[in-house]
Amino acid sequence: MTLWPAAQPGDMMDRIDTPALILDLDIFERNLQRLADAVKGRNVRLRPHAKSHKCPEIALRQIALGAVGICCQKVSEAAPFVDAGITDILITNQIVGTQKIDRLMHLASAAKIGVLVDHIRQVDDMAAAATHSGIRLDVYIEVDVGAGRSGVPPGRDAVALAALIASRPPLRFAGLHCYQGSAQHMRSSQERRQAIANAAAMAQATKDEIEAAGIKVEIITGAGTGTLVHERDSGVYNELQPGSYVFMDRDYADNRRGDGDIAFEHALFVKTTVMSRPAPGRAVVDAGLKASSVDSGMPVIWGRSDVRYLKASDEHGVLATDDAMSPALGDQLMLVPGHCDPTVNLYDQLVCVRAGVVEALWPIAARGAVL
Repeated sequence: MTLWPAAQPGDMMDRIDTPALILDLDIFERNLQRLADAVKGRNVRLRPHAKSHKCPEIALRQIALGAVGICCQKVSEAAPFVDAGITDILITNQIVGTQKIDRLMHLASAAKIGVLVDHIRQVDDMAAAATHSGIRLDVYIEVDVGAGRSGVPPGRDAVALAALIASRPPLRFAGLHCYQGSAQHMRSSQERRQAIANAAAMAQATKDEIEAAGIKVEIITGAGTGTLVHERDSGVYNELQPGSYVFMDRDYADNRRGDGDIAFEHALFVKTTVMSRPAPGRAVVDAGLKASSVDSGMPVIWGRSDVRYLKASDEHGVLATDDAMSPALGDQLMLVPGHCDPTVNLYDQLVCVRAGVVEALWPIAARGAVL
């Protein structure tokens, strides 16, 4: 944890030291409610992805609004959520290696844990560890439905894995993981719709083949913030995993919204201070690479079309300014990060603000959980 927190509850916005990660609670709560409303009355459940926020307080609020549990990406990332009382977690990754599997079994003794497989050896290792630990483990087959990352091809390879899982009593075949990650930032709504139509067709065909072999497929899970309405309406997916919707970021804002897309708002900001004005058209802020991830491009200055974030080094962000006088030395600006997930991972706390006043500091408890 940082030696000096950026703020304390009760502080006004101008008292928050910089750089700081700011969460606008009113906007955040609207985003949570919009997603809850979007699935109400439909045959689909929410399992939001916690890799975006890494914050147990947020997960608890998502569950309070109807989520069945959460997703995590790593075993170590799941641990703080189990400690916080989250009892249903899907780790949307393959877990390989004795140490990681042992830790997975430890978590599964305290909560319902699911995990992905896409290889026979993973099934064998999970079954052996679950038998040794006396644990019943939910196992999902990851199917590559177009992202070109992990996962078995649709069809017979998935059938063979499902049969193997079903033959190992400590394991329970829980369903299919069919996440089309590359569709999330396709800019046109038609591209996103078509990519998910293709993914849903592959998921449905794989389900049909597995069930033809006498094995029930209860859950088809996937979806992200950029495409969730298409998975929701597919008639194939019955669980959704969006994560970034709680915050939004500049890259998601570059998507062109289509009919029916949900109007999530920017709730996450990096507050920064102008620390240098070395030239009339240039300003330098104290938020560089250690304050805002630029893997998806530079952040933007919230509410300022006359100032552009040009480049970042470790501790500095260089801005181009249209006005020789503004912003002035000591002025404070709000950045919308290019990519919220790795930006959150840079901070110990979310400074939660309502109506210009710090209401709470929420620990980012799973920060740095890469094991």
